[in-house]
Amino acid sequence: MQNRTHTCSELRLSDVGKRVQLSGWMENVREVGGSLAFVILRDFYGTTQLVIETEEMMQTVRSINKESTICVWGTVRERTSKNPNLPTGDIEVVPESIEVLGRCRYNELPFQINRSTDADEAIRLKYRYLDLRNPEVKKNIVMRCNVVAELRKAMMEHGFLEITTPILTASSPEGARDYLVPARKHPGEFYALPQAPQQFKQLLMTSGFDRYFQIAPCFRDEDARGDRSPGEFYQLDMEMAFASQEDVFSVIEDVLPPVFAKYGTYNRASSAPFMRIPYTEAMETYGTDKPDLRIDLKAQDVTALLSDIGFGPFEGNCVKAVPVSNMTCTRKQIDKLCADVEVIAGSKPYWFRMDEKGELVGGIAKFLQEKKEEVVSALGLKPNTFVGLTSGKKSAAQKTMGALIKQLGLLCPEHMDKEQYAFCWIVDFPMYEIGEESGELEFCHNPFSMPNGGLEILKKAQNGEVDPLSITAFQYDVVCNGIELSSGAVRNHDPEIMIEAFKMVHLGEEDVKAKFPAMYNAFCYGAPPHAGIAPGVDRMVMLLAGSETIREVIPFPMNKNAQDLMMGAPSTVEQKQLDELHIAIVSEKKAEQQ
Repeated sequence: MQNRTHTCSELRLSDVGKRVQLSGWMENVREVGGSLAFVILRDFYGTTQLVIETEEMMQTVRSINKESTICVWGTVRERTSKNPNLPTGDIEVVPESIEVLGRCRYNELPFQINRSTDADEAIRLKYRYLDLRNPEVKKNIVMRCNVVAELRKAMMEHGFLEITTPILTASSPEGARDYLVPARKHPGEFYALPQAPQQFKQLLMTSGFDRYFQIAPCFRDEDARGDRSPGEFYQLDMEMAFASQEDVFSVIEDVLPPVFAKYGTYNRASSAPFMRIPYTEAMETYGTDKPDLRIDLKAQDVTALLSDIGFGPFEGNCVKAVPVSNMTCTRKQIDKLCADVEVIAGSKPYWFRMDEKGELVGGIAKFLQEKKEEVVSALGLKPNTFVGLTSGKKSAAQKTMGALIKQLGLLCPEHMDKEQYAFCWIVDFPMYEIGEESGELEFCHNPFSMPNGGLEILKKAQNGEVDPLSITAFQYDVVCNGIELSSGAVRNHDPEIMIEAFKMVHLGEEDVKAKFPAMYNAFCYGAPPHAGIAPGVDRMVMLLAGSETIREVIPFPMNKNAQDLMMGAPSTVEQKQLDELHIAIVSEKKAEQQ
């Protein structure tokens, strides 16, 4: 090996007496006194202790800043004070010469390498190349490499071909903002970076390929969240021809659990078949379409029972309740729980308790006394049970309940079997929804999904015989520990059904042909039924690593404002470049005037 005979994790007692060459970063120097010092040398693989015993060598070490890369020639000997926590803890190397390969020119580092995770995130991102020197940070990236390799191997064993699809493509309405790329040779026109390879993988099925996959880069101009990185992300994209929903489930249930069991923080993962929960049931029972099945708490609808108890927030609203047995929390903890839920959901939860004597106390208990027996019976209450409540319009009550159940699970370990990966499928999603911003009918998930009922149900909706919001689709999500890993669907491969589906959102046949020309035309040449899914690689690795944020498992992530602090992106460019692309920068003030 260049510049070394061994790595910094290899040497053992059997190597004592050997003359070796090591290379790495000088992590730390501990001077004991006189001409005695201990130096920690670190490379990708581990660390080795060097012992400085001469004044000449001490002067050499003192002239080198920490984190410089050095090459050491020396002899291996047995340590008198061994470190059982290190693979190389039985030996040390006495150097005879040290050469600086790459000098660190700064006396002070932005943070201690081995404690970089304690530093401010902005500093970590700016000096990500130093952050990644921390073995704890590096191991997430190593795991990511191993997981991707395992996924690729599993997909190929299932007969899938890895096919790459274009990065420069056309803009299409797929639910998020596009990143646009100006076309120099076509003034005024733009490419778009793909939000997903959705159309290309469906076109591959139409082209006669049977099983496709790739570890696909996707680009969406979205705001960051703990489980979502702005800008770009990667997914295990797959599609199957002549396939049903069951075929997709079978592959995913075979591929994912072994990966989670092998690389996960927890060594338990759901086995096939995963629990299947219809969307409406998930919202009613868990308050979310991303339930964390490690939590054993479930919500009940108590609108009929509690909407008329004289408590203002309940009157005329949907009311949900979740009983929590044997919950021993202080009033301070309950107040914090309610405050946290309000921050997350934007709506306040309520509560009461049945004490050890069987009395309803605390929170809104005074409004329940006249209906005590009915409340106890309906909720199956036993002494020492806490009851959390939410209210509002149905969707708001459900959303708040989802946040409440999640926080209760974190607060009550006896109700959360945390150390496992609990998978489920959410099925039968609504085909359409009312958009929060537009107030009009929009696609709920993927616009290329097959509606339950096919052409007939769409025709009935067009004629007013069926409420469009009641139409479900062959759409599904795979969820793990409350995190949505992926959405998928059985695709709409029939041009006639596609046109009717888009008519519902006020896009006619000509709009469909204009926005999706390749797909529409390809389907007119006879497309097979096909289905697919695309679990997020970043989210998978985040779960496997037990990380709180997705940025911990991405080599060079952006910050929450979609900025690359290390590279300084986005940035301004020279006027010459803008001129070549026929682009003019218009100030906000001027734009408003126009």
